[in-house]
Amino acid sequence: MNEFLEEFRDKLKTCLQDEPPFCQAACPFNLDIRDFITKMQRGGFNAAFRAYHNAVGFPGIVSELCHEPCKASCPRNQKDGAVSIQLLEKASMAYASRTTPNVYNLPSKGKRIAVIGAGPSGLACALRLASKKYDVTVYEKSDRIGGHLWEVMPPEVFLADFQKQFAHERYTLNLGCEVKNLRDISVNDLPFDAIYVATGENGTLFDLRRDQERPFATTTPGVFMGGSLSGRKGVEAIADGLSVASSIERYIKTGTMNEPVPEAGTKLVPQPELLTYAEPVLPADGRAYTRQEAMEEAARCVKCACDACVRYCDMVDYFGKMPKRIEEEVYVTIYPVTQDHSGTVCTRLISSCNQCANLCKNVCPQGIDLGDFLLKSLQAMHRKGAMPWAFHEFWLRDMAFANGEQAGFSRLPRGHDKSSLMFFPGCQLGASDPAYVAESYRWLLAQAPDTSLMLGCCGAPAEWAGDVNLHGEVTSKIRDNWLSLGKPKAVLACPTCKTMIDRYLPEIQSVFLYDLMAEAGIQPQLQAGGDRVSVFDPCASRGEPRVQQSVRLLVERAGLDLESLPDEGSLARCCSYGGQISIAAPGFAAAVAQKRISAGDKPYITYCANCRDTFAAQGKHVYHILDVVFGLNRDSRPTPNISERRRNRTDLKRQMLKEFWGENVAELQGKSGLMMEPDLRAKLGSQLILETDIQKVVEHCESTGQKVLDPDTGCFVGHLQIGNMTYWAVYLPRDGDGYELKNAYAHRMSIEEV
Repeated sequence: MNEFLEEFRDKLKTCLQDEPPFCQAACPFNLDIRDFITKMQRGGFNAAFRAYHNAVGFPGIVSELCHEPCKASCPRNQKDGAVSIQLLEKASMAYASRTTPNVYNLPSKGKRIAVIGAGPSGLACALRLASKKYDVTVYEKSDRIGGHLWEVMPPEVFLADFQKQFAHERYTLNLGCEVKNLRDISVNDLPFDAIYVATGENGTLFDLRRDQERPFATTTPGVFMGGSLSGRKGVEAIADGLSVASSIERYIKTGTMNEPVPEAGTKLVPQPELLTYAEPVLPADGRAYTRQEAMEEAARCVKCACDACVRYCDMVDYFGKMPKRIEEEVYVTIYPVTQDHSGTVCTRLISSCNQCANLCKNVCPQGIDLGDFLLKSLQAMHRKGAMPWAFHEFWLRDMAFANGEQAGFSRLPRGHDKSSLMFFPGCQLGASDPAYVAESYRWLLAQAPDTSLMLGCCGAPAEWAGDVNLHGEVTSKIRDNWLSLGKPKAVLACPTCKTMIDRYLPEIQSVFLYDLMAEAGIQPQLQAGGDRVSVFDPCASRGEPRVQQSVRLLVERAGLDLESLPDEGSLARCCSYGGQISIAAPGFAAAVAQKRISAGDKPYITYCANCRDTFAAQGKHVYHILDVVFGLNRDSRPTPNISERRRNRTDLKRQMLKEFWGENVAELQGKSGLMMEPDLRAKLGSQLILETDIQKVVEHCESTGQKVLDPDTGCFVGHLQIGNMTYWAVYLPRDGDGYELKNAYAHRMSIEEV
């Protein structure tokens, strides 16, 4: 097994997913209150009663006798008042259409069990074992059953419940039969297979000694004790009787009494501050709930669980899979059980993590890093050659373009042989708007004339694809360029670039552009009159409180009032751009973007070009902080499509070389010469089909003659494989130069020419 899988499995053992809620941990019967409440919330009184009945054995007795330890442990006690579980249990009994015990036609187990004491604990044990068809004999030295219940509740209540629950069960009851020595009791001169001693408070111990490390066990094999004899009263004695039945059954099946003492309590930590106030529902008649009242009170229960990953991890929430389930699916994906070892159970899920700078680890009380686990899973699948190329090929091609001849370069300013600062804006800032980079570089040169410029990508797409070697190549190129520039401090505009450089190039000292601007006292050119906005912190800025404050300072200097978002600062959330989710899970990506947009109704200001463009594409009124600083795009501009983003990067390189280095560079990426309707252009952008790729298809068809004429439309149809993808174009030659594109599409199949 890969080491990272082993380590993650060990860490997952600390996951609190299966920890009981506070009420269940306090309940002597360990009633699954989440399940019970879920049924009550939807008015499923029959199902709720059955869950309650199965847990407590004697619902009529327990509902009257219970001292409600669950109520004391409910986090709502510190908010608005504990959920009234006892009244809800009584409501389940009152409104269930059938409360008689179920009848099971099971064969006899052929094993004999003796129960000494017909109090609530002894009878609970007898009931549970008799229902499983063990031969149970109960000995009671007095002439009545019920033990100490006669002292604490009306006999008609518990006697009726005893009669009802034993209605379908067969057992032997010996009243007025005192057992003085365990060796004296038998059935037809045959010894019992197990004995439960429940002789009550100050009852006979038969010289037995408790095994302190095993529940209900004594040091005598096959003999157990519990209930009031062990200091347990009321419902706790009943709970002992039900639990010891399991211990006895285990002993009969295995011959050992080695059942460990279960851990008490819960490791969950109450967080009443997260609760929304909900007024307790009180019975209108002062005694019992109506059906509607019971459902309303049940609705107050939040079914306490460790759900930090559900609340903060969009992937866990959207796909409904907890970390343990994800680990299982990842394991069988990396180590498939198919005969040819090619099973791919969850490659899409592995690629659906947005790699949002470890929010899952930060919010998990156990520090479980699901994001890092999925990233290493990507790397493992890539090493196997088993990760679908379709999820990452476009982004790797885009990274290569950003770092290639058409868009990337690294230069010292004219007249300098080294620099103290190096502006590295990242690949997406200039793709969004070349003016962001140009204006920023002009400002930096005014502050430090020896500032160099490096245009390119930090390598995040390679990391997100799991391609360790390719990522290393990109990182090495950045290092080499940095060394050639004189080891300057990197001025960064992209939080993701900051994360990549800090993690993989720690020798490069870096600072955010916006920190320098705030420090220098820059006055934003956009001046507003108290308009309210919200700053959206990119997920990669989560561990960068300084830049978060710098951006807010710049916004305030522009005269804008700030309105906080629910998750910001240390809880900053992903806009949906990160990782490969836009291709691997486009529905998930759209849902995440909509959640972020819905978090605030005011215009957003962010300092990540990807966040800005993602939200703008969804119709959100959003600005980049550089729009504010330099007075750009006063009317929130639309998001450039993928083809426009490439043209922006080539235009940026030509502009920068001309303005700052006096070089006239010919246009490296020729105009496509394709005419098309706006709707078709939008379609290509949404499907990540570059117009230049379709231009290559048309050029290939025209130069080789490999095209088909559609006689119905007069259009030519042809294809060309670029990388792993096959692209198709439906087009018409135009009078003069160029072509009119009528349609275009792509698929993952290769076409073999015959």
